[in-house]
Amino acid sequence: MPMPTPRIAGLHHVTAIATDPRRNVTFYTRTLGLRLVKKTVNFDDPKTYHLYFGDQHGHPGTILTFFPWPRAHRSDRGAGQVMATAFAVPVGSLGFWYRHLRSHGVAVDTPKQRFGRERLTFLDPDGLELQLVAAADAAVAPASGGSRIPAHVAIRGLEGVRLLLAEWRATASLLTEVLGFRAGAQEGVARRFYAGEGLSQASIDLVHDPEADPHALGAGTVHHVAWRVADDPAQHAWQEHLRDAGLEVTPVLDRSYFRSIYFREPGGVLFEIATDPPGFTRDEPLASLGETLQLPSWLEPQRAEIEAALPPLDEPKED
Repeated sequence: MPMPTPRIAGLHHVTAIATDPRRNVTFYTRTLGLRLVKKTVNFDDPKTYHLYFGDQHGHPGTILTFFPWPRAHRSDRGAGQVMATAFAVPVGSLGFWYRHLRSHGVAVDTPKQRFGRERLTFLDPDGLELQLVAAADAAVAPASGGSRIPAHVAIRGLEGVRLLLAEWRATASLLTEVLGFRAGAQEGVARRFYAGEGLSQASIDLVHDPEADPHALGAGTVHHVAWRVADDPAQHAWQEHLRDAGLEVTPVLDRSYFRSIYFREPGGVLFEIATDPPGFTRDEPLASLGETLQLPSWLEPQRAEIEAALPPLDEPKED
């Protein structure tokens, strides 16, 4: 069963669950220096924000998004869940980030090595585990931050995700035999795989813990992981390929800024395959991304009702 071409190019985005949208915007724009590239709503729950953070252009592969549900209960991580989401930063920048995070009241571990790369680990305000990984090729990628974070140390994009699984073999088989990922090294109970090449390369670690309790979705957890494909024809080819492999795959869903298909990997984590186009500038110019609430055409008739239900956000103006 040959794999479609072009192959999966790396991570497109990761989507997680938060509680307070104002606090979420403040942390990711002011503390981490990401740009709020899109302020829209959850299309399946339009009285809830869907907030997108990324680099200055909103490039695929840099995006972390959130559904902020104020009443969501914080959840402990368990099997069938993303344990950590990692961003790439330039080599030599972790000292800055350690001091910067501590100065903003963030509890952060001292740098540690994993798979040959130094990293910092910390939690966001809702308990989502994040990592900053010193990547040798990160310095040549565009910086994500505005004036709050110096460009030479700024986050460059997503580096990878780390999954906790009660059984890892079926997921590993899916990654290599169906999705075309490359197997990497093993460290203890963690096995690494790669998708994409060059600057868009992303890692995925499978951490095996047969005693782990099943996960519960809640605040501070990842909702889904999205992988990149170039365009609609590539996505359709992958949809057919996944169905031929026996996976239950959704129809193509229009997310305004990309098209999506979804399926669950054998360990229970929800995967998405998302297209690069049309991108975040389809309804806002680059200079003003994220400044105005954007709604898809089918929700525009409900704008007044939706805006009344959403709490105001503190706009992330540059310092």
